[in-house]
Amino acid sequence: MTIAYPDTRLHIDGAWRDSVDGRTIDVTDPATGTVIGKVAHAGRGDLDEALAAAEKGFTTWSATGAFDRYKLMRRAADLLRSRADAIAAIMTLEQGKPVAEARSEVMSGADIIDWFAEEARRAYGQVIPARVGGVMQIAMKLPVGPVAAFTPWNFPINQVVRKLSAALAAGCSIIVKAPEETPASPAELIRAFVDAGVPAGTINLIYGVPAEISEYLIPHPVIRKISFTGSTPVGKHLAALAGRHMKRVTMELGGHAPAIVFDDADIGKAVKVLSGSKFRNAGQICIAPTRFLIQDRVYEEFLDGITRAAKAIKVGNGLDPETQMGPLANERRIPALEELVNDAVAHGARVTAGGRRIGNVGNFFEPTVVAHAPTGSRIMNEEPFGPVAIVNRFSTLDEVIEEANRLPFGLASYAFSRSAETIRALGLRIDAGMTSINHNGLALPEVPFGGVRDSGYGTEGGSEAIEAYLVTKYVTEMAA
Repeated sequence: MTIAYPDTRLHIDGAWRDSVDGRTIDVTDPATGTVIGKVAHAGRGDLDEALAAAEKGFTTWSATGAFDRYKLMRRAADLLRSRADAIAAIMTLEQGKPVAEARSEVMSGADIIDWFAEEARRAYGQVIPARVGGVMQIAMKLPVGPVAAFTPWNFPINQVVRKLSAALAAGCSIIVKAPEETPASPAELIRAFVDAGVPAGTINLIYGVPAEISEYLIPHPVIRKISFTGSTPVGKHLAALAGRHMKRVTMELGGHAPAIVFDDADIGKAVKVLSGSKFRNAGQICIAPTRFLIQDRVYEEFLDGITRAAKAIKVGNGLDPETQMGPLANERRIPALEELVNDAVAHGARVTAGGRRIGNVGNFFEPTVVAHAPTGSRIMNEEPFGPVAIVNRFSTLDEVIEEANRLPFGLASYAFSRSAETIRALGLRIDAGMTSINHNGLALPEVPFGGVRDSGYGTEGGSEAIEAYLVTKYVTEMAA
């Protein structure tokens, strides 16, 4: 399959253009290691123009009626769907995931736009009964202001579309700092909104050095709200910076998700669901199950099942329709994963599948299963963010909940059991923002999406998500 990969430009104040100083960044195909294109590198002058555009765009977009915002967003969703095949191929070239997964991401992005378009029409306020006659008390929901959004490379469209759609639904303008590794697919998302008729300045798209851009945008007085998806250390730094300037923040950070399988579970189903969740996108998913905690009686059965599932996965170029798992998006992840696996083995763990790089062209890594990794090994404490499943055993409910909650992260969690009592206990006692029991039911547009503790705060899904982009304005009046 031959695909023309486009060079990616900035989008500022309604125009697609190069950076002021003409700088660019190379974009590499992770399956081949070859440079396939370039993305414009924003400098300080570009950021100032984006800020001015966002300020102007907010004036226009916040005055646009909710029903008109709804209609424009629905048009953008339809355009995105109509272009799904072309965008998916672009995403696979720059990110590596199988093209079927990429297409699914595009289609999911359109569903997310539709969800938030509907929410634009339901940002209700209140009329509060007054204590005396002749007084009206109203609590109105108003857009918070221009937003700065920072997104990673693992889901180039869906990490942007949640922030973008919530902001637009609320009436906010936005500056999106999209990932330099995977720039073209989020640009196509923005293009769908531009072609749908969004006013100039409402959406601005930039690329460049992440630290330089965040350090400039977050303190800037034009920006009133920040949304970030990425690592916990970076998220803590940006949240502290935002706090110094009293900026509202949503943080979706790292995890190390426990996946608990009890001895009364359907083991075949647990293996199928959890292995699919683990190795999708080569494990480069913040909500991927990583610490597989299996009750004693079914431990060997589950370990054998997930080992066979890992060995059966066809790894290759994502453009090959036979491929089930593509390369890692970044070459730097290969030595990082090798170090984690080797450290686990040095601590007494056993590798039952994979554990090594595949070939020396592209960023391919074997689907890997590590058994009996001690709690003190690095892999039990650091998110692997790759195709590595760690399978350990447990005996009792209290023991496994203690392990599930041992780390400071609290994003996703999974469990399989037929016991109503166990299911109830897991839902209440696992300290995570999301728990999915007996299936994978996370990340739908209509349900909450977010973590607790070191995995961040705020939600980017469901009916609560738009609230982070709204402020409550109280108005009281008395008849003259």
